[in-house]
Amino acid sequence: MSSSNNNLSSLDLNEVPSAKNLKFGIVVSKWNKQITDKLLEGCLDLLSQKEANMEDTEVMYVPGSFELVYGSKVMQNKDFDAIIAIGSVVKGETKHFDFICNSTSMGIMNLNLSGKSPVIFCVLTDDNIQQSIDRSGGKYGNKGTEAAIAAIEMSLI
Repeated sequence: MSSSNNNLSSLDLNEVPSAKNLKFGIVVSKWNKQITDKLLEGCLDLLSQKEANMEDTEVMYVPGSFELVYGSKVMQNKDFDAIIAIGSVVKGETKHFDFICNSTSMGIMNLNLSGKSPVIFCVLTDDNIQQSIDRSGGKYGNKGTEAAIAAIEMSLI
């Protein structure tokens, strides 16, 4: 889904269900911290606005996006209604980008198929840092906010 055509951050928040009594686990990559911190901020702000009890929200940091899968698996073994995996991978000059993006997305997909709580994929996979900035509170909104909305909606299924 292209960010230029869809910006859920402009969604009417009155249409988003309440997060009251829901518990969330958030796994955040420390790689590209200037981006993942902003994604986390957008995520936490939305959860707070939708009345999530922040004492029932746990944030875990992992080294990079590849490690989001294991961190999310650990979170699934706790009593959370949904897990949000936050990361940022910016394309470089080698194939490393492709391996990390593919492995992370497939790992999170597998957790969704086999785990007891949904894992929301909030991993930016951008060609350059400007695209990441634009999607972490810039001109295309904050994908962390969008991930929090998805987590609330998936928790209620």
